[in-house]
Amino acid sequence: MELNNETLNVALKDAASLVLLRERAVGLDHPSLEVFLLKRHSASKVLGGAYVFPGGKLDAQDLSAMPRGLVDQDGDVLHAQLAEQTTSQALGVALFVAALREAYEECGVLWIKSQDGLERVRPWVKTKDDLRALTKSGVDFLAALERLQLQLDTQALVPWSRWITPQRPTVSTQRFDARFFLGLLPELEEASHDQIETTHSAWFTPQEALQAYVRGDIELAAPQIMCLLELKQFKSARAAWTAAKRAQPLFIEPQSLDDHGRRGVCFPGDELHPVKVKALSGPTRLWFSNGQFQPESGLDSLTTHY
Repeated sequence: MELNNETLNVALKDAASLVLLRERAVGLDHPSLEVFLLKRHSASKVLGGAYVFPGGKLDAQDLSAMPRGLVDQDGDVLHAQLAEQTTSQALGVALFVAALREAYEECGVLWIKSQDGLERVRPWVKTKDDLRALTKSGVDFLAALERLQLQLDTQALVPWSRWITPQRPTVSTQRFDARFFLGLLPELEEASHDQIETTHSAWFTPQEALQAYVRGDIELAAPQIMCLLELKQFKSARAAWTAAKRAQPLFIEPQSLDDHGRRGVCFPGDELHPVKVKALSGPTRLWFSNGQFQPESGLDSLTTHY
């Protein structure tokens, strides 16, 4: 990742990311949370070479899913879960759709339901194979759902946090209003990178991912670092999902820092952030040095102090 020196006077792009979780069986009584990370293609304009959660910007077609009957819950229910009073219901629904669509497009994972009990008359595995065959032939994702009379399983996702890129991002060259959702890997589904936008993928415990980052084996942007630190507090994927279900999504609007040429970013609770109540369990400030974000207490503290 390279330092960005531009102030971006551009409109925010609505985006959605899916934080995909599963349990690592380390013993019958000791499950361990794992999170799926994708390595973005080095030529990507957004965080090229970094490890990220599946996701991307809102597509115009995402707004059409509800009118086409491709969503399993009412719009007011989804809008209430998002807990964004200034966001329209249509946009709120579309963000759920975008998270599910991007998860399929970037790592091949499906959260879908059959309409009218169709799963009773045809094998569920074949239904998923049929959908994948349609999209591989060039049919867009929502059109494929429509043909097979399927709906997106929005009940599988829970809104977790909202991140807004500052006007002078540390490493990004675009600004996003990104909503992060938690989702548990469905039974019999497998996740993998697409070999187009992403070139590698792996499951990590949050601690393993942070250790790999500290060693310099992988690159992470500030939101991913902070999200991994949040996930460290949970012993299982189900516990993290359930906790998010019971709480309102976090709202994080990082602020850029520039201290005599040293660049960084701070979060709610930092003395230089306008919001004085701490929102995240990790450090309130990260400095960008030698190509990595690190707390003032040092890079190693990401794996020991938090």
